[in-house]
Amino acid sequence: MTPLLSDVTVNGEAISAAAIADEAQNHPAPKAKPGLAWVAAARALAIRALLLQEAARRGLTPDPQAVAEGQVETADEALIRQLLDEALDPVAPSDADLRAAYEAAPDRWRAPTLYEAAHILLPVRPGDAEGLAAVQAQATALLAQITKDPRAFEALARSNSACPSGQSGGRLGQLISGDTVPEFEAAMDALTEGEIAATPVATRYGLHILRLDARAIGDVLPYESVAPRIQEMLEKAAWANAARDFVTQLSEQATVTGVKLNAA
Repeated sequence: MTPLLSDVTVNGEAISAAAIADEAQNHPAPKAKPGLAWVAAARALAIRALLLQEAARRGLTPDPQAVAEGQVETADEALIRQLLDEALDPVAPSDADLRAAYEAAPDRWRAPTLYEAAHILLPVRPGDAEGLAAVQAQATALLAQITKDPRAFEALARSNSACPSGQSGGRLGQLISGDTVPEFEAAMDALTEGEIAATPVATRYGLHILRLDARAIGDVLPYESVAPRIQEMLEKAAWANAARDFVTQLSEQATVTGVKLNAA
């Protein structure tokens, strides 16, 4: 097993353990397995080194471009972009490819689902274990009252919810897919109309006592209206595959120590 504090070399170029440790902060991993973040960081820096070495071999000169208002690429970022622009030639998807992607998963191309829901928000800061325990106890007590008398939902929302919707009995009005955080939307999808979630729904904002009042699943959109989106999706996938193959080719020709790139 690779030691967590070992250096990495790419064609003789050293990448220090300190640099890998700094990069590891950008690679989340389970608390019980911090080594996964280290390995991911080591791979990322090794691939970066491979690409910059190839850019130098090709004699590329950095030409940084603006990537956002007030933000310009670094010289290394520019070199990697220029290298990939020069080296990659992904195959453009054909009309047949677009049609096949549409017909393979038509449900993916539906109009947004419409929801009407109500909730009681009990806020808690991420990582606040003591606060979470208190809020869980409060949520359990509120759910017990609502289970006994569902009509109490609105009054309890007014007196307990930290969301402005509490003043409207917890009603959120009409929502569409993407209006809420994914975990909240997933909870709405799991309920039947009129159902109250049996357990509090946890999101980054805290715990929610959730009631789904109505749901209207969007119709499958006609192919012509979604073809541009499908084309963009397939073009991005083709570019990503070409980039992966290019990095694989470089790594197979390189001498790398301290980390394996075959799982990158």
